[in-house]
Amino acid sequence: MRTLVRPISAVIATKDRPASLARTLASLGEQKILPSELIVVDGSGGDESQRVIENWNAEVGFLCRVRWDRATRLGAATQRNQGLLAATEPFVWFFDDDIRFEQDCVARLWRAIESDSRLGGVNAMIVNQKYHPPGRVSRMMFTLLHGRREESFAGKVIGPAVNLLPQDRGDLPEVVPVDWLNTTCTIYRRESLPSPPFDSVFAGYSMMEDLTLSLRVAKKWRLANARTALIFHDTQPSAQKIDIRAMSAMELVNRHYVMTKILGRTRLMDYFRLFWWELFQLAVSAARAQTRGTVPAICRGKWQAIGKLTIGPVADGPQHG
Repeated sequence: MRTLVRPISAVIATKDRPASLARTLASLGEQKILPSELIVVDGSGGDESQRVIENWNAEVGFLCRVRWDRATRLGAATQRNQGLLAATEPFVWFFDDDIRFEQDCVARLWRAIESDSRLGGVNAMIVNQKYHPPGRVSRMMFTLLHGRREESFAGKVIGPAVNLLPQDRGDLPEVVPVDWLNTTCTIYRRESLPSPPFDSVFAGYSMMEDLTLSLRVAKKWRLANARTALIFHDTQPSAQKIDIRAMSAMELVNRHYVMTKILGRTRLMDYFRLFWWELFQLAVSAARAQTRGTVPAICRGKWQAIGKLTIGPVADGPQHG
């Protein structure tokens, strides 16, 4: 197989997941197209991830410049910001350290963003995390939040910054317009990115940092999902994800930030919609046997978030240069 290199700076933020990182890079090495440089910002306590990078560099270093940096600050958003400072190419590719690339994924991503100069960013389809048509109750909630009916809510951002995944249907084109992009596997034109790309309010797990970035880019550029560029997201557990109370608080605080600071939705009706969405999510958790036991921790997190939100406004994020 002939491997081609494209002017892309790939940035990975990782922490204490060397086995997952090795699997991700192994699947990347099987692609027909590689980025010209790979930058790994590592927040690990040991040196196992560094050795993974050194081994991969020994295999593909003649094609792709490989750089390993120790994270100066921990957190998905801050580590990606650090990686971008070292990037040199006109396209920047963020992807997680726990994904598997399916055949021709990178080639299809590259073809999508290269084919349309108006596209600021394009992401891959996650085969195990994608949009499914909502049931009657969910559709009613989406319509209430959005303010109108839609044939499909796939790939949209509705109401109080509720972001929905793209849909994979055979009757859709290969490149489908969307309202937002995740950072699980997304290529951006560097000129479309704010500086720094990720706001300083996002720390740790950095929930909704990808939504915020893509909405900023979407103010001047188009966004799209490359429907046939496929990845599998082998989500790995972490201490932050296990702390249900902290995750619940972060979700509300960060959603409020996106709703008010990025989308500018500050009317009384917007706050009502935020309340309805939080109540709906709580009801769904209570109705499911596998999540019913988490409801007390979720409620404590929401109460903590309300306390944070009443202290004062969050500082504004970065501006385009």
